[in-house]
Amino acid sequence: MSFQDLEAGRSFPSRQQNLINGKQDATQAVASGIFQINTAVSTFQRLVNTLGTPKDSPDLREKLHKTRLHIGQLVKDTSTKLKQASETDHRDEVSASKKIIDAKLAKDFEAVLKEFQKAQRLAAERETAYTPFVPQAVLPSSNGTSEIDLGSDKGAEQQALLVESRRQEVVLLDNEIAFNEAIIEERELGIQEIQQKIGEVNEIFKDLAVLVHEQGALIDDIGTHIENSQAATVQAKSHLVKAAKIQRSSLLAPGDIRNRASHRDHSTCSLIKRSKFKDLVISSL
Repeated sequence: MSFQDLEAGRSFPSRQQNLINGKQDATQAVASGIFQINTAVSTFQRLVNTLGTPKDSPDLREKLHKTRLHIGQLVKDTSTKLKQASETDHRDEVSASKKIIDAKLAKDFEAVLKEFQKAQRLAAERETAYTPFVPQAVLPSSNGTSEIDLGSDKGAEQQALLVESRRQEVVLLDNEIAFNEAIIEERELGIQEIQQKIGEVNEIFKDLAVLVHEQGALIDDIGTHIENSQAATVQAKSHLVKAAKIQRSSLLAPGDIRNRASHRDHSTCSLIKRSKFKDLVISSL
């Protein structure tokens, strides 16, 4: 069963067939893993498409980070299960249908990894180009504070408020600078993480290429056996037809043919003689 079969809602074989020594069958585990990766990659792509828009925020970057880690773990687990299935397929007792199913799953796995790799490259580009959108903090208004009536009784109080306002502005500015620096650092770490994940996927691609090649060789071997069986069947039918013709010919030996021909000639002469005798009798009357 391929990943498309799982998406289409087709059921797997019975639970008894899917359990080996109490463990989940590797083929089913691979199909399930590919399905989960495909779903997670779709979510990852939606998040990547939000980067650089007004909806781009630190929370979105965090979701992107967690989704990337989740996909990375699924890829590792599925790759391990696929290797197990591939090793099993080299046994003589494994059916041809299972080998073909595992080969299809390997190609499905390769396809979904390519989609994930493409999304990661786009994420790296956008995270480098854009910073998350942060609503501007509402600063205390200083309008009118500079116009202080020092001659009034409230002059000292207004002066104190002005000093406090300026202090808050400085604090907010420092906080904004620190926040931006943290965002930049986090973005750099995110880019490094993306590059690391791309490297891990590339390594899995190398292993997967070997598996796909091995699975393809197994399918080619199965196809060769089928073609050879078909050719042998055609040849066997041809031999049977020839044997039947020879058997029919052997039933009609040359001596039997001459005897049958002589018998036919004798019978013809007898009929001619009887006809002539009959004509003689009639004429005598």
